[in-house]
Amino acid sequence: MKYVLVTGGVVSGLGKGVTASSIGVVLEACGLRVTSIKIDPYLNTDAGTMSPFEHGEVFVLDDGGEVDLDLGNYERFLDVTLTKDNNITTGKIYQSVLDKERKGDYLGKTVQVVPHITDAIKDWIESVSLIPVDGKEGQADVCVIELGGTVGDIESMPFIEALRQLSFSVGQENFCLIHVSLIPVLGVVGEQKTKPTQHSVRELRALGLTPHFLACRSAQPLLEATKAKLSQFCHVPAANILNIHDVPNIWHVPLLLRNQNAHHSILKQLNLTSVAMAPHLDNWTKMAETFDNLTDHVKIAMVGKYIGLTDSYLSVVKALLHACIACSLKPEIEWIAASDLEDESEKSTPEAHAAAWKILKSAECILVPGGFGDRGVSGMVLAAKYARENKVPYLGICLGMQIAVIEFARSVLGLERANSTEFDAQTPDPVVIFMPEGSRTHMGSTMRLGSRRTLLQSRDSLTSKLYGDVCYVDERHRHRYEVNPELAQVLEEAGLRLVGKDDTGKRIEVIELHDHPFYVGVQFHPEFKSRPTRPSPLFLGFILAARKLLQTHLSS
Repeated sequence: MKYVLVTGGVVSGLGKGVTASSIGVVLEACGLRVTSIKIDPYLNTDAGTMSPFEHGEVFVLDDGGEVDLDLGNYERFLDVTLTKDNNITTGKIYQSVLDKERKGDYLGKTVQVVPHITDAIKDWIESVSLIPVDGKEGQADVCVIELGGTVGDIESMPFIEALRQLSFSVGQENFCLIHVSLIPVLGVVGEQKTKPTQHSVRELRALGLTPHFLACRSAQPLLEATKAKLSQFCHVPAANILNIHDVPNIWHVPLLLRNQNAHHSILKQLNLTSVAMAPHLDNWTKMAETFDNLTDHVKIAMVGKYIGLTDSYLSVVKALLHACIACSLKPEIEWIAASDLEDESEKSTPEAHAAAWKILKSAECILVPGGFGDRGVSGMVLAAKYARENKVPYLGICLGMQIAVIEFARSVLGLERANSTEFDAQTPDPVVIFMPEGSRTHMGSTMRLGSRRTLLQSRDSLTSKLYGDVCYVDERHRHRYEVNPELAQVLEEAGLRLVGKDDTGKRIEVIELHDHPFYVGVQFHPEFKSRPTRPSPLFLGFILAARKLLQTHLSS
């Protein structure tokens, strides 16, 4: 197994995930099979209980793993299906070591960070890198490892030491280290500064790891003088100093690496030049250039709870982008804080309330994504009602579907206090309830998670047609509440079509309105399986409906 390690320095949030994904894309384009591992040094066992405001969205895998959003980048870029073991956290490592200690595996030994924790990290990396993730048999050729955080962080020290030991044990020709760093420009001077990167590399070298490549993030392309200075003081050949400057869209990043012959240098370092071919990135070039040249926009209203950090809905944004590209449109996402739509907001913050409603009413389609907690729920209900009554295309995902059912029960069934027991435990009309198999005492990994089969009740349904006249779909779930199955008959008799159910035939998974251009709610998260070249059918239908092209698409 060949390993490519991507570390980061100077500041966090430099785009290590996109860089690691892009390196994987270029190596795949050379005919190699690639797998990925993300190391997160935090103590949480997984990302499932972390706030989207703090850490961005929680990405869900087929096996139910709740992981860092970078694994979503890996899946989208490399078109692979990862497992929860592809995300290593400090919590997982310590938990595995402590479990062994309790069982007596270390009987008589003093359990220490070195060697027990570092050995556990190495064993985890070496075993997970052998798991095929591309649907083929046999192990991958290259494993790209991204170390989260910044070099020098106390919490990442055991991982640095383990990776140092790994590089020594596998040998130089099987290990390549790429250090992502920032080249800032001071506004007054206007000069590209290399000192932060010099210090970062020095810190890395002091910990026993020497970078083979520098991936330099900058606003503008690096000057040759800057490259020469970096090469001289960081002990990295000038040809191995890669510049990842700001680009119009991230699909350009693999092309940037290809144009700088990064693949050739990486293959040379890993002794793979004899088995690799010239990179074929025609599809990536077409996607990047197509997006750059799009001029026609579609206005999408995103009504959510976590709009302060757009990474909270990263996969939804990417799925919209994939669908829009397929329709030759550029997405114009208008973010609306759900609480700004509420009646109380009209009194407390009238300007924000008026602005939110103006955006909603000018949008061509409305999307309500997932979320937890009662903040902003009333505003989402109002958005769903507006979309239903004014025939505006509506897509409700997870919580968004539950909101649509609550609104329908209140407005059509006349159940004024209809609600979810998540928001009102004493509601007399619980249209959304806590799932019976859920845990009320433990939050981590206790939801309905991962890929589940949804049986479509009728091939005449819009959802079935969008997926290709199928009778079932396999999509990823992440929810603790569900539509009350006891109300199924009442809802259907009132006109809400329950077109998708789980394999028991009781749990409601997909709803539609018949006399509406596009009013669809799904309990699952279709955004997690959307790919640049294979957009999610529901997102594609949503965008087509916004442009009144859906029926043409279905008939063709």
